[in-house]
Amino acid sequence: MADRPYTLLSCGMSIDGYLSAGTSARLMLSNDADFDRVDGERAASDAILVGASTIRNDNPRLLVRSPERRAARVARGLTPSPTKVTVTRHAELDCAASFFAADGADKIVYCPSDVVPEARGRLGAAAAVVDAGRPATMRRVCEDLGDRGVQRLMVEGGGTVHTQLLTDDLADELQLVVAPFFVGDSTACRFVGDGRFPWNAGRRATLAEVRQIGDVVLLRYALSPRFRESA
Repeated sequence: MADRPYTLLSCGMSIDGYLSAGTSARLMLSNDADFDRVDGERAASDAILVGASTIRNDNPRLLVRSPERRAARVARGLTPSPTKVTVTRHAELDCAASFFAADGADKIVYCPSDVVPEARGRLGAAAAVVDAGRPATMRRVCEDLGDRGVQRLMVEGGGTVHTQLLTDDLADELQLVVAPFFVGDSTACRFVGDGRFPWNAGRRATLAEVRQIGDVVLLRYALSPRFRESA
């Protein structure tokens, strides 16, 4: 079995720790300069993972935006954008979502064993549907991605996925961008949910970098001995 991928969690949140505003409107937590930084992280990754709720709520494309970065990937023999990956419990996904568009990127959907037939029937040829066990676990997802040759995995949310990877000690790096405003709505989605995290008052995470990017700040944490100083 191959090693699991180097796993980078990328997240933007409000000052009070929210990913959304508790409404159907998407909350913009970053700025153009930081979006470009994130695009560079995408271009350097082999796969990008988001949860099924993120697909339903935000309808992300998860593509490398910069033509220069796409061309550089192609010159290295890669697809213009990394493989798209999602994890779902109930296969409640719409194959018309941007995630599944015919954009040249491979797509993988992980789900519990008993949901595999439904997921394959719903998604058809839009994505490879993979059995992630019963129950499905993020450790099995990461191990399978390693077996598929994914060496660097970028995770862009949402809160449930971040929580699972962090509590299972599967993250090597966290890039947390803090936007300069509050949400103040307990019905909104938070950066993480409840759980037993390896980093606590008795074991502090290592802060590797603080960088101001316009009106937001990037906090970069080293979460494992595999942390890489340079992205």
